[in-house]
Amino acid sequence: MIEVRLLTLNALIRDNVPARLRALGPVLERSGYDIVCLQEVLHRGSARLLRQVTPGYPHRAATGVTVLAGGLMLLSRWPIRRYRFARYPMTRPLRTELLMRKGAQLAVIGTPAGPLAVVNTHLSANRDDDWSEGNRYTGIIRGELDHLARAVTGFEPSLPAVVVGDFNVPRDSPVFTRFAAAAGLRDVLAGDTSTTYRPTPRWPAPPPLDQVLIRAVEDRPAAVRARTVLQDPVRVADGRDLFLSDHYGIEADLSFGASPQ
Repeated sequence: MIEVRLLTLNALIRDNVPARLRALGPVLERSGYDIVCLQEVLHRGSARLLRQVTPGYPHRAATGVTVLAGGLMLLSRWPIRRYRFARYPMTRPLRTELLMRKGAQLAVIGTPAGPLAVVNTHLSANRDDDWSEGNRYTGIIRGELDHLARAVTGFEPSLPAVVVGDFNVPRDSPVFTRFAAAAGLRDVLAGDTSTTYRPTPRWPAPPPLDQVLIRAVEDRPAAVRARTVLQDPVRVADGRDLFLSDHYGIEADLSFGASPQ
């Protein structure tokens, strides 16, 4: 039986980045998470800093020399057998976000009980906050989700899988639910409408944009417990109290049944 404790978190590329990452390190070290999927770790310097403050995660996946592809970084206590980065198509309208080369990390991790496919992703933002079918950004996200569904279904059918990240689309949106069905994934937080983005005066009631989905293998049922975490400020080195991100994290305890003999 594969048992995994996982965290996904958009770590925010601006505002006191070194201080927040230094504070995040001890949180992860104490957490007991086996796998951590981070988004918006844009610069290689941030990746080096995370390496220094998370020695309990000796296995890492990130692509890029100066700028990390997609701003994605995966930390694991277990060996990462293989991984690759799949970039989403470049589409209009032109926007500075395109410099992040958004896409998905597709990895296979060797857990003590067998291999597990892990996908970490960050989709394009909807600058209109309008996820109706005809919206210009919904069309971009639809294309990215189609690309992601093909990548996920490319994993060997025998592999259980978990797909996480900042999807920038509400989990009750039709474009998201169609993606989950096409990719053969189960949304573990379906029906949970609590936000994963810190409310602001401009956006007092944001929808849940960060997601966790799983693919169980036939005859290997999966059990899941997931919840929102990292909502409170933490004390950083200079004595200030800062939020770790403008997003909340999602913690998921996953259990995939043993292979039939």
